[in-house]
Amino acid sequence: MFGQDQEIFNVLLGAISEGVLIVDMHQNIMEANSALASVFGYQNKELVGQPLDLLIPHRYHSSHKGHFNSFMGEGDRKQMSEGRCVYGVRKDGTNFPVEIGLNPFKIYGKTYVMAIVVDISERKQQEIQIVELNARLEEKVASRTKALNEALNALKITNKELADENTKRIEAEEETRKALLKEIELNDLKTKFLSLVSHEFKTPLSGILTSAMLLGKYKLTEQQEKRDKHLKIITDKVHYLNNILNDFLSVEKLETGKVNYNFYEFKLSKIVNEVVYNCNMLLKEGQQIKYPENVDEISLFQDEKILELALSNLVQNAIKYSPENTIIDLKVKQKAGVTSFTIKDQGIGIPEKDQKNIFNRYFRAGNVLHTQGTGIGLNIVKSHLENLGGTIVFKSEEGKGSTFTLTLPNKAVIL
Repeated sequence: MFGQDQEIFNVLLGAISEGVLIVDMHQNIMEANSALASVFGYQNKELVGQPLDLLIPHRYHSSHKGHFNSFMGEGDRKQMSEGRCVYGVRKDGTNFPVEIGLNPFKIYGKTYVMAIVVDISERKQQEIQIVELNARLEEKVASRTKALNEALNALKITNKELADENTKRIEAEEETRKALLKEIELNDLKTKFLSLVSHEFKTPLSGILTSAMLLGKYKLTEQQEKRDKHLKIITDKVHYLNNILNDFLSVEKLETGKVNYNFYEFKLSKIVNEVVYNCNMLLKEGQQIKYPENVDEISLFQDEKILELALSNLVQNAIKYSPENTIIDLKVKQKAGVTSFTIKDQGIGIPEKDQKNIFNRYFRAGNVLHTQGTGIGLNIVKSHLENLGGTIVFKSEEGKGSTFTLTLPNKAVIL
């Protein structure tokens, strides 16, 4: 497939622990590493030259062709398993669930698709077990609540003079119910967290792996542009994973009350400059950040790092969810005791039905489910601002953009 580079490519494929499959435009298998062959029950190199349908359950053959052509038309990386279950078929005929990351690329003028294939049978079984555990927990809640109600009714019938004690028992029942519901909520959050981590880490790691593999292919001087492209992909995805980890650490600190705020007076222009500088590197083609006016003389007495975190989150969201050739408008106003920041974009906006949940942890609006994100950034920002005595509100219309306004109390001297 790759001529003189075949030996190097085979070494790279053999070093990858996950299944790797490469097909051409006609869905013929060009390469498959030993991990992939093992997952599907074949001998090494037995799959090379075979049609891709060999690994797909027969009931999916007709629909798969349409999915494949649609994917090649889009020409972008994606998780094939997003939004539906994907199955493979082993040599012995058994079907099993898989997660597939698709990555198109061109070599020597020909288009191929690299698929990273992972057997997720164990994960699916764990998900089923979690659902069953939650169901049993809900039954336990109903059983306990029913028992408490029956006990309270019996006490009221037996002795009306025990009204005060019954009231206390009712309060105890309510606390028990809340505690049990909290336990259900916690299990639900854990399930969402595991799913989130699996998805948000797996996709960038697959991209890093693919870029690292392809990076070794470009050895000529005139291929520096291609090397730079893949190095940027790796760098961006590492930064993305680092930001996710920082978000998770922030959530843990906020929940346990371990956040130590550091207050001192500083120039607002310092924070605005840092936020705008860092966000400029994320801008899409033709996007601009409109710098706020009259900030050079504004000072704040607040936690500088928390303000930078909040502004960075909102400006980065505006960039992410806005198209090319649009403006992100950043404004600052200061009155006695209060400083406000407004970030306005011309992006996709937030659907009206989702707006009431936008600050809930792990929640993502329906129109961004296929965009990378954890759904905890706005929750972290809101929690920090409330701890500092501030607020955050927004106005949004789907398809027309959003405007977020945050306010913070300020004890600095206004010049």
